[in-house]
Amino acid sequence: MSPPKPPSRPDRVSFWRYLRLFRADILSAQPERLYRAWMAEFRTPFLRSFMVNDPDLVRLVLRDRPMDFPKSDRVSEGLRPLLGRSVFLTNGAEWQRQRRLIDPAFDGGRLRDTFPAMLAAARAMADRMSPGTIDIEPEASHAAADVIFRALFSLPINDRVARAVFDEFRSFQRSQPILNLAAFVPLPRWMPRLHRAGARRAARRIRALIDDLVTERLARIASGDAPEDLATKILTATDPETGDTFDAAEMVDQVAIFFLAGHETSASAFGWTLYLLATHPEWQDRAAAEARDFMAAPTFTGLSGLKITRDVFREALRLYPPVPMMVRQATRAEPLRDRVSDPGDTVVLSPWHLHRQTRIWEDPDAFDPARWQTEAGRRSARRAYIPFSAGPRVCTGAGFAMAEGVILLAAFLDRFAVAPVAGRIPEPVAHLTVRAKHGIHLTLLPR
Repeated sequence: MSPPKPPSRPDRVSFWRYLRLFRADILSAQPERLYRAWMAEFRTPFLRSFMVNDPDLVRLVLRDRPMDFPKSDRVSEGLRPLLGRSVFLTNGAEWQRQRRLIDPAFDGGRLRDTFPAMLAAARAMADRMSPGTIDIEPEASHAAADVIFRALFSLPINDRVARAVFDEFRSFQRSQPILNLAAFVPLPRWMPRLHRAGARRAARRIRALIDDLVTERLARIASGDAPEDLATKILTATDPETGDTFDAAEMVDQVAIFFLAGHETSASAFGWTLYLLATHPEWQDRAAAEARDFMAAPTFTGLSGLKITRDVFREALRLYPPVPMMVRQATRAEPLRDRVSDPGDTVVLSPWHLHRQTRIWEDPDAFDPARWQTEAGRRSARRAYIPFSAGPRVCTGAGFAMAEGVILLAAFLDRFAVAPVAGRIPEPVAHLTVRAKHGIHLTLLPR
C-alpha cells in the first residue's frame, strides 16, 4: 500500500483561509503543485516568500552561502517560549559560538561513548512492551526520551517523567503552531507576542524539568563526581576562541533543543518507521533477520551489519522527515530562478516536498528501501535528501540520530513483529514535527 500523505489544499485560497489551514497543519495547507515545482512564490498582504525545491538553490542557501540566509525570526517567534536562545534559533556570531561549544560533544568518535546508553534504552523499551494493539507514538516518545536522558544525564527516564515529557511536548505542539501571528504580520519588536496560554504553560513545565537537571549537574561538576556524559562534556567545554563556557541559563536553552531534536524528532521517525514496516512485511522480515543477529551479541562495531535496517530508516526519514520545513530569510536582493528576492523575504526549504519531488525521485510516494542501493537512488539523495538539514547548520546530532534509530529498531524487531490495525490509517500532520493526527495504532506480536 502507498504510505499515507496529507491531502493538498486547492491551488488558490484567500489569505485568511490559508492562515487557518496553516495553523491546523502546515502540510495540508500547501498546494499539490509543490511536489513538482522547482520554486513557488507566495504573496500575502504583509510578506513575500519563496518555496524552493530546486536542488541548486537549496545548496546555495544551506551550503554555499548560509550566512546570507539566516534563520528567520518569523519561526523563532513561535518557538522562543520553549527554546529561548538555543543554537536552533540563533544566527551570526552567537550561533557560531554555540556551535563551537556543542559540536565537539557530538563528533564521530563520541558515538562509541553513547552506544551503551542507546542500547540500554532500547532494551528497556523492548522489556516494557507486550503483545497487543497500541498507539506506538507514546511508546516511541518514551524510548527516545530515555535515550536522550541516558546520553545527556546518565539517567534512565521513568514512566511518570516520560509520560509528562510526551504530554508536554504534544501540548506545546498542538497549542503553538510553528508560525504564529508574527510570521504573517510584521509586528514591531516592542509589541508583546501573543503565544497561546497552553503553549506557555507547557514550555514552562518542560524548561523547569530541564533546569532541575542542569542545576544538579553543575553541582556534581563542582564537586568532581559528574559522569562523563554529554551534559558534562558540553557544560565543561570551552570556546577555543574566547575561553567562554555555557552558563546555567544558556545550558537550559541548549538542552531544550537537544530534547526537541533528540527526543521529539527521533520519536516521530521511529513511529513512522514501525508503521512502514507493519505495512510492508517483506521488509520487516528482512530487517528482523538482521536484528536477531545483532542483538545476539550487540556491539558498536556490529552496527555496520544493520545495512537493511539503516536503509529502512533512511527511507522512513525521506517519506516522513521529522522537521518538514526550514525557514530562512534573504538579507539582500537575490536572484532565485526567474525572480529576485528582496531583503527580508522568506525562503522556505521543505524536506517534505523535496523528498517527494516528482522530477528527482523515482516513484517518490512509495516506500522502497532498495532505492538506497541503486545509483539512481543515491544520485537523488545527493541532490535532494536533507532530513537533518545540510551545510554548516546541519543537525549536530545527525550521526547520533541515525545510530539511535537503527538500535531502537533492532531491539524492537528482535522481540516483536508488528502489523497494521484495520481501519486505522494514520494521518500525518505537522506542527513542530510530523506526527499522526490520531496516533499510529499497531498490533504487536511476539516473534
